[in-house]
Amino acid sequence: MHKPAIGTLQVPGATLRYERRGSGPVLLLIPGGAGDAGLYEGMAADLAAHYTVVSYDPRGLSRSPLHGPLTDQRVEVWSDDAYRLLERVSPGQPASVLGCSSGAIVALDLLARHPERIRRLVAHEPPLLEVLEDPEPHRAFFTEVRETFRAQGVGAAMARFSEGLGGRPAEQATELPPEIQEMASRMHTNLPVFLGHMLCPFSGTAPDLPALRRAATALVLAAGRESRGQLPLYGPAERLAELLGSELVEFPGGHVGCTEHPEEFAELLLKVLG
Repeated sequence: MHKPAIGTLQVPGATLRYERRGSGPVLLLIPGGAGDAGLYEGMAADLAAHYTVVSYDPRGLSRSPLHGPLTDQRVEVWSDDAYRLLERVSPGQPASVLGCSSGAIVALDLLARHPERIRRLVAHEPPLLEVLEDPEPHRAFFTEVRETFRAQGVGAAMARFSEGLGGRPAEQATELPPEIQEMASRMHTNLPVFLGHMLCPFSGTAPDLPALRRAATALVLAAGRESRGQLPLYGPAERLAELLGSELVEFPGGHVGCTEHPEEFAELLLKVLG
């Protein structure tokens, strides 16, 4: 497969590195958790046969350095970054968007604030705890994971995260398929940013439901079939579908189905993008 074209974009407080491949209308891929543009490497070729596929390293992760000190990250700032990237790669033309995990939280904020820029948006398992009927136990669990990281480090925090999600890890850099193994070391380096400065502020964000309701025809809420028992991961997408009167589409795999079953994930994604 041809290597992607690499670009950089200056945004307030950071320099974003992005990758572009394929041709046709733009499909922006927003990674989640400690992932970067490489999260979608396994399905990039299938998607690039139909779209100009743009993926990027979010600010403060991997190859997109911050210009100042690391602080708690804010969804609206990341959403602004995605908007500016769309303005660069798809000026004047609405784009399709896929966001996974915390990337889905960013994508939903982007849709709420800039619906005119979105043709179709797939939000896969946004862990928006505040939309759950009883968010408190999940909020407390995510806070415990963060505090475990601060007290004992990455390994103990990720073990607690996995245990609290029923033994199935939300982030597992050591079991990535070969085509994205290159990202594993970068993900590990990014984990302190995710655990210490993203997990709680992102999951504690309340989405703009009235704005999302107005843009609901462009929105596809998605969750992994294997995540059904993981309420903080599967539950928010299911609840948002109810609140917005939308359908929930189940994708293959679990929270990181795009890495577990990239070909099947890409096939279904192309179908729901229409």
